[in-house]
Amino acid sequence: MDSLPVDEALPRLKAELQARNAVVLVAPPGAGKTTRVPLALLDAPWLGKNKIVVQEPRRLAARAAARRMAATLGEAFGATVGYRVRLDTKVGPRTRIEVVTDGLFLRMLQDDPSLDGVGCVIFDELHERGLETDLSFAVVREVQTALRDDLRVIAMSATLDSGPVSERLGGAEIVESRGRMFPVETRYLDRAPAGRIEDVVASAVRRALAEERGSVLVFLPGVGEIRRVEERLRDAGGDVDVAPLYGDLSPAEQERALAPSPAGRRKVVLATSIAETSLTIEGVRLVIDSGQMRVPRFAPRTGMTRLEAVKVSQASADQRRGRAGRLEPGVCYRLWPEEQQRGLLPFTPPEILDADLATLALEIAAWGATDAASLPWLTPPPAASLAAARALLLDLGAIDGTSAITALGRAMTRPGQHPRIAHL
Repeated sequence: MDSLPVDEALPRLKAELQARNAVVLVAPPGAGKTTRVPLALLDAPWLGKNKIVVQEPRRLAARAAARRMAATLGEAFGATVGYRVRLDTKVGPRTRIEVVTDGLFLRMLQDDPSLDGVGCVIFDELHERGLETDLSFAVVREVQTALRDDLRVIAMSATLDSGPVSERLGGAEIVESRGRMFPVETRYLDRAPAGRIEDVVASAVRRALAEERGSVLVFLPGVGEIRRVEERLRDAGGDVDVAPLYGDLSPAEQERALAPSPAGRRKVVLATSIAETSLTIEGVRLVIDSGQMRVPRFAPRTGMTRLEAVKVSQASADQRRGRAGRLEPGVCYRLWPEEQQRGLLPFTPPEILDADLATLALEIAAWGATDAASLPWLTPPPAASLAAARALLLDLGAIDGTSAITALGRAMTRPGQHPRIAHL
């Protein structure tokens, strides 16, 4: 088994978990934390015959992590390592490591609050701070303090604001790992780009292909931009393959984007932020960053959520840049002037601050917490947004006047469905 940078941090990590029930691991992209840490803990005395659950925010990353760990052990899915994602499960009676997406993990918690048979929960890429991840983290911490002080919790990320997480985990030790980053040259634009984003990006791709060798990973805010850039690159050249990469693609289409290019060919992967973390795309040494991402924004006055393109944070930009240095020295083209870099937010704000909280409020009620403030949040939900969400649930009959869940509300707790839809 090849060595990875995180291997040097594993003895300390294991020692911390032997002595305490929580730890924070900060490791740069390429360190190997996602796949190395679960495997290293299989023989831990405190684990016994219990399972390790790895919560992964994205389906693609969950499958990829499980595949890598199974390959490391020389096994197929469903043996020691398996995964659970929406509409696709590969686990077996001997499975000891389950990689699970955040929504399904939340369902596991609701179905079995004590997490019977689970000895360790790993929150991978915790910095993404999606709604379900934040709620799962709060619920697991409550379970740990109230029911299962033997349950180990690991919070992992490459760009985590680790102090608040450590504090929420009772002052957990922060273990840091070095990365295996090759040098990455960063090239900025001389001035802010003019014109449509797809034209600017397509021009940058052609420039990168002409100036440098290797394959290209392009970060775009959404599927619409990906399709329009793909259309503009149809004449990129006979030795260039263009592959989209986003969450709603089929597993086969996603695998096409991740697979190495045939000999003598180059690849341009057009991706959303799905490719920021936990993935290595073979052959990529060039990254083109549009500097934008799309996030959900909820308007309480209209009750509608829309996807809004916003500037990436410094942490996200660094994650994207790191994709160019995973396998060899690379180049990152940032499509904004260097002076704008300092104006970016340090971290991406957690989704809980701007999202529609109706589903979150329903899950809180299903958990039995009539007072959301009693949960150990990393970031508490805004009071006004939560009040609006509860008013909707009360109107739908999902909760009663004390914010306790009703029989109808419990029937509405279906993964992936907004309460308005589940109510129909």
